[in-house]
Amino acid sequence: MSFRYQWLGIVFLPVLLSGCAGSPTIADSVAMETAVSTANESGVIIGEVSAPRDRARVHTELAAAYYERGNLGVALEESRIAITADSDYALAYNILGLVHLDLKELPQAQQSFERALQLAPNDPDINHNYGWFLCQSNREEQSLRYFLTAIKNPLYRTPQKSYALAGACAQRKGNQSAARDYFERALKLDPNLPLALVNLAKIKYRVGELVAARDLVGRYNSIVEPTAESLWLALRIQRRLGERSAEARLAAELGRRFPGSKEHEALVGGRYE
Repeated sequence: MSFRYQWLGIVFLPVLLSGCAGSPTIADSVAMETAVSTANESGVIIGEVSAPRDRARVHTELAAAYYERGNLGVALEESRIAITADSDYALAYNILGLVHLDLKELPQAQQSFERALQLAPNDPDINHNYGWFLCQSNREEQSLRYFLTAIKNPLYRTPQKSYALAGACAQRKGNQSAARDYFERALKLDPNLPLALVNLAKIKYRVGELVAARDLVGRYNSIVEPTAESLWLALRIQRRLGERSAEARLAAELGRRFPGSKEHEALVGGRYE
């Protein structure tokens, strides 16, 4: 799963999670359709005639799996099939909104998310995703309302992700105090949350809390694949702390991993701030 998709509220069937890393195949789709189209123990047929919600659920989960793997075309089609099966299934509109957002089709994304919220106004995943949509649409202040609605739901499984994205949106708006608070709340729930780690490290670096910043970005670089930005931040922190050997090690790593990056160009040019 890509780093970005980890932040989105998507629910999968166990069969999708336990499969191989590739995209679901036509056979997978047929198998899932069969799973909800055969007779149950009571003799009732669950399928084409009697259970539009079951069909909508299956196609929504297929759409989510394709979306998670970056196959937006098939995800779009599966979402539409789900909505055709049951036009009142909120989760189908949730996935459809995410697909449109990735396709930069913002009016369609907004329409999908708003329909999802109309059908399920308290669903935390839908609120989380609509908050992210608003943040991506340069409506950062509006987005916070939806992140906080998700967080307040006692059944929400990942409030730390909403705190982290709320922090990122507050940071984009220039509200460093609120961003810091949100990132700290996220890390209380999950001390190894990458987005919160690296962004809180940036904030602490700017205000001169260098040891804390070093620890945060160091944890980030050990948990996920370091980026040019995270290595550059770590290097500058070590430089200001006077740790020359650590600075040299990070400079070498930055040059090896990201020789053409703007961060490496800044290093070569001696532009540390």
